[in-house]
Amino acid sequence: MGTLRGVFAALVTPFTNTESVDEQGLRRLVDRLIEDGVHGLIPCGSTGEFASLTQQERRTVTEVVIDQAAGRVPVVPQTGAMTTREAVELSQHADRAGAAGVMVVAPHYEPLSPTEVKDYYRRVAGSVSADVMVYNLPSATGVNLAPADIRDLADNTPNIRYVKDSSGDFGQAAALIHDYSDVISTFVGVETCYLASLVEGASGAVLGSANFLGPGLAQIYDQVMAGEISAAIAGWKSIFDMMQALGACSDFISGVKGAMRLAGHPAGDPRAPILPLTETRSGQFESLLSGIGSHMLTGCNSDPSLRCSSDPAVALGGSQAASP
Repeated sequence: MGTLRGVFAALVTPFTNTESVDEQGLRRLVDRLIEDGVHGLIPCGSTGEFASLTQQERRTVTEVVIDQAAGRVPVVPQTGAMTTREAVELSQHADRAGAAGVMVVAPHYEPLSPTEVKDYYRRVAGSVSADVMVYNLPSATGVNLAPADIRDLADNTPNIRYVKDSSGDFGQAAALIHDYSDVISTFVGVETCYLASLVEGASGAVLGSANFLGPGLAQIYDQVMAGEISAAIAGWKSIFDMMQALGACSDFISGVKGAMRLAGHPAGDPRAPILPLTETRSGQFESLLSGIGSHMLTGCNSDPSLRCSSDPAVALGGSQAASP
């Protein structure tokens, strides 16, 4: 297995007006994000609304993304479920379909102990040959796996090699990066922690904002890896307000899909009961996006004549005005 690094886009799941999975829209999204420069793709994650998808839809989305990526970037589907059995089945399916690994969130209804959660991860990892990324999301699962718990899993299960830390506790992420990098590679899953975690030495990040800020996030990653920290900070400053606004409320999925629509790449509304972005939030997002150079926004690499101005004054309105 290869080593995963860089910006992994937590893909939205495009829906039609009837809330069916939009396969052609999903294929276009995969192509666009790869052209944007992201380093990997995560279908069926939280941003992908996996909790509202049927088991068959999750399998279909996984197969479509792997097929469309065609080996250009690694695909790491999120295969966690409410039971160990379901998670094993989804993980084995992704492994057979050619996934580079699987990202696994713990069950998210019954309050489980860390011992139960670790047993779940060991059983899932033991069922596949693919590498496993532990998705630590205490806000949804109700249990936080501490760095020592992650180390215990990695020490005793060879194919548990990665963790996506969405705890929101940067101290915890820093401990994983500094104290446990010999056994586990850390990806952050909180937008506002992105630059700081890279500078600290994180392997990368799994971010929903990559659906519309892929070029900018990839640029910042490349600059940090090249030691161009001042340039990375300048780019980060231009998108930080957007990253902060995206995570400031509970409408993250609506926010990502709303921002994609505003950037000219709609992916349908979220599946009910999640509601589309409100008019107030849409106005806020439109204002924030208009201040970001369009070279940072999705689609710039596929259509540089329309989208790649570095002047914030033409970032949003200019690209939209030029579109047919």
